[in-house]
Amino acid sequence: MVIDFRTAVEARDPDAIAATLADNVVFRSPVAFKPYAGKPITAAILRGVLRVFENFRYVRELNGDDGRDHALVFEARIGDVAVEGCDFLHLDEHGLIDEFTVMVRPLSAAQALAAAMAAQFEQIQREATAG
Repeated sequence: MVIDFRTAVEARDPDAIAATLADNVVFRSPVAFKPYAGKPITAAILRGVLRVFENFRYVRELNGDDGRDHALVFEARIGDVAVEGCDFLHLDEHGLIDEFTVMVRPLSAAQALAAAMAAQFEQIQREATAG
């Protein structure tokens, strides 16, 4: 399923991304202290990320021995700011993502991401409650 997720992200296909998420997925943002629980809010956040990141590409993939833990290293831009990051994914027994943690660097990238996502958050909340 990680292959499906990566392919969906690289294709910038929000419906295909959402299809890889478990209903009970927990999303941990690099710029928010509190995790977000559930597929609707996680899918809406990821749609917001698609709107914010430019020139997004995965550059490396690491897989755990059990096949359920994965790390996808990425590069992107937010305006003039270069972003390096990693998506840490855990798959449930059905192969769906049930834990999703994002880390970004450097600090300027985290700050740019926080500002860009804050500008998206009203739309993200609307999308999460509409579905």
